Amino acid sequence: MLENIMKRTEWFRKDRFGMFLHWGLYSIPAKDPWVKSLEKMTDEEYQRYFDEFNPYLYNPREWAKMAKAAGMKYAVLTTKHHDGFCLFDSQYTDYKSTNTPCGKDLIKEYTDAFREEGIKVGLYYSLLDWHHPDYPSYGDETHPMRNNARVRNQAHNFDNYLDYMHNQVRELCTNYGKIDIMWFDFSYGDMIGEVWRAEELVKMVRSYFPDIIIDNRLETSGKGMGSIVTEEPKSYSGDFVSPEMMIPPNGICNYAGEPVPWETCTTLNNNWGYCISDKEFKSIKTIIRKLVECVSKGGNMILGVGPQPKGTIDKKSTSMLQDIGEWMENNSESIYGCGISEFPKPEWGRYTQKGNTVYAHILEQPIGPIPLTGIPKERIKSIRYLADKTEIRRVDTWIVDSYKEICFVTLGEVPHFTYELYDDVDTVLEIELMD
Repeated sequence: MLENIMKRTEWFRKDRFGMFLHWGLYSIPAKDPWVKSLEKMTDEEYQRYFDEFNPYLYNPREWAKMAKAAGMKYAVLTTKHHDGFCLFDSQYTDYKSTNTPCGKDLIKEYTDAFREEGIKVGLYYSLLDWHHPDYPSYGDETHPMRNNARVRNQAHNFDNYLDYMHNQVRELCTNYGKIDIMWFDFSYGDMIGEVWRAEELVKMVRSYFPDIIIDNRLETSGKGMGSIVTEEPKSYSGDFVSPEMMIPPNGICNYAGEPVPWETCTTLNNNWGYCISDKEFKSIKTIIRKLVECVSKGGNMILGVGPQPKGTIDKKSTSMLQDIGEWMENNSESIYGCGISEFPKPEWGRYTQKGNTVYAHILEQPIGPIPLTGIPKERIKSIRYLADKTEIRRVDTWIVDSYKEICFVTLGEVPHFTYELYDDVDTVLEIELMD
């Protein structure tokens, strides 16, 4: 099974970097996408956001150009989040964007725009639905009405909900052209696996797109890995593990010690959707270095962006994506197509590798020359700055004479002097190895 997964995810593991767009009614209160649950809002209380949803400046071509300029190769947009509101024109519900003042099928415009920019298209679909009358409410650990005595005895026909869910996923597979990623979210408690008729669901999706990539959350929530890492993966185990807001300490392997595909999903600040009060944005240095960390451990990063109610990306996020793009423009060769290096992690940073090319990501200013630890001197053919391809000088003087097995390099003219890094965020050296 792992062989099939690795074949399906070949492009995914080359592209490494994507954009995750969380957008919906919750952008209007400008809080967490879980705001309806967190504040235990009734359908009536939440309805005002539906009544005024009108992203009159929505232009997904601008989003796509922004993602491309940032170096992102694929994107995933929420078609329906946990609140049940659909950004697409589903024939199975009235709770959709075409019935708001917006009046548009927002998913159609998104898929068209991102494909035009050469970005692979992913769709997020929540397994939960806090609006559907047949989704369990009272006693459910996530539902806004979980503690509301008014719905204690309300009957639910969960099979009816499952039919609804499967039908909507079928719409997404048949109305929007080729879909590259299907991102289901999420399983919890007893709501896991075959409760969702998961085998049937995956079989249906793959009947339309045999090579589509599916995440692992039909089995888990992000806090676990599911059966993809076990000796007997289930048919719905997915194609990649999806750790959230963290990076696995040692990457992710299966029971046999074989690396499996994985993707860290994280955000620019601390919220998935647009949150006007959240000013805790990560630094560009942090984002880029964590992207490098993911790649060095054999993983991907999908970076969350929350569009505003009017359909635009806020200025801070836009500026950050531009800054990420500037670094990627010079250094993306050390990300795309790269993965775990055959050489151990150096103390001053990380290695990523693609074939016979090792990329040394220098994250700490050295004192004197830099030791390219772990890489045999005799295998090194050339060393250059990746950003401009200028040659890096090797050091073979008395100050490193005690370490003859290690190749040292200097970032300036005098070997024992200390020099500023070429790029304070991440200075990347391109090291060509002999066969």
